[in-house]
Amino acid sequence: MKRLSSFLYRRKASLRMKLGRYVVMLIFFVLALITFGNRGIVDNYTMKEKLASLKQVNRDIAVQNKQLKSKIMLLRSDPTYIETIARNELGMVKEGDVVYRSAR
Repeated sequence: MKRLSSFLYRRKASLRMKLGRYVVMLIFFVLALITFGNRGIVDNYTMKEKLASLKQVNRDIAVQNKQLKSKIMLLRSDPTYIETIARNELGMVKEGDVVYRSAR
């Protein structure tokens, strides 16, 4: 009888240790999923960085859009601005201007 109870006690202790190992392994597995899995902590951090960079790009494009809108309004309504653009960017001259060319 003593041998049987000793055997059962050892068997229960062994079973508890195995169960404890499985629980610890499960906890580590869940922690690994939370940390490195899809939508985990690492993924969340990289997505926040990507969102911040995309917001910055969006702000830059908004500023560029405002500048382009102001240029469009000037091109539609301001003849002096149109003349300046034509002279500087297109190399046009006004009637009566004297053009000097230098030989290189």
